[in-house]
Amino acid sequence: MKFVDEATIDVAAGDGGNGCASFRHEKYKEFGGPDGGDGGRGGHVLAVADPSLNTLVDFRYTRRFEARRGEHGKGSDMFGVKGDDITLRMPVGTVISDADTGEVLFELLVPGEQVTLAKGGDGGFGNLHYKSSTNRAPRQKTPGWPGERRTLRLELKVLADVGLLGMPNAGKSTLIAAISNARPKIADYPFTTLYPNLGVVRVGPEKSFVVADVPGLIEGASEGAGLGHQFLRHLQRTRLLLHLVDVAPFDEGVDPVQQARAIVAELKKFDPELHAKPRWLVLNKLDMVPAEEREARVKEIVRRLRYKGPVFEISALTREGCEHLVQKVYEHIAKVHEASQPPEEVDPRFAGDVQQP
Repeated sequence: MKFVDEATIDVAAGDGGNGCASFRHEKYKEFGGPDGGDGGRGGHVLAVADPSLNTLVDFRYTRRFEARRGEHGKGSDMFGVKGDDITLRMPVGTVISDADTGEVLFELLVPGEQVTLAKGGDGGFGNLHYKSSTNRAPRQKTPGWPGERRTLRLELKVLADVGLLGMPNAGKSTLIAAISNARPKIADYPFTTLYPNLGVVRVGPEKSFVVADVPGLIEGASEGAGLGHQFLRHLQRTRLLLHLVDVAPFDEGVDPVQQARAIVAELKKFDPELHAKPRWLVLNKLDMVPAEEREARVKEIVRRLRYKGPVFEISALTREGCEHLVQKVYEHIAKVHEASQPPEEVDPRFAGDVQQP
């Protein structure tokens, strides 16, 4: 299935049914009175977050969604039937914004969350609605209200705890395959990963986190080089970034430090908030470096980068150092999650915890 993370759709709620102006006609009932019913409400257009979906491909070719209008009111006190609602299933993490103004309307962050994209029009009033002690034969009726119509822009930002960042062929796909259940395409040429991959990392019983692998970023991505910045939005909701650096590039003329600096610069151009997220340095492919040279090479890279944060030395291919990395990542994610939880409400009657004599 093709990965689609952007789409534009038109939604139209149903119009309300018209009210009816009618009078009761019955034998021997000369003054039967008004009996025109109200029109039915038009159908709503709803959206629901479906955790079983991970792409917006359903909205790539079908772009217009219309709900049915409400039925008109009828005589004999019959009200119109409301129009059927339609529900659009979208992946969790979808951002829904107005295509004309750019205003963000909704964010589907919770599985099963439901929002109203376009509200159906209310039904019109029949003349039965206007009946009163002073207006016994009303002839007024009103038409139904039109339903809302909108052009919406859908943007998917995957929900992951950890994001992998790095140049093409840095080993991101190999790492996510080594530590999670994801099976991305792995090959010995750049830009093997064309779409984001998600993997669940099992640390222990009831202990896990989600990691996202996005296509590699290169210098000049802000000007459209490589795949550009189009997939970096999927890292905006992560709590931690792992910056993978290839310490043993195939081309001897490539400087890993310059590549790492270029990635950080492109990250800052795209989104300063994303650049400010916690970012750990992960030096990959140490199995390609002789054992006696590893320590010196790692120190040299860290010194030139002037990096002060956590540094991890791994080999995603042989899985050396991966278990230690996974444990530390989970500890960090658990602390961040715990700090983000609201404090428990304490009953004021027991807040003082004062012992009675």
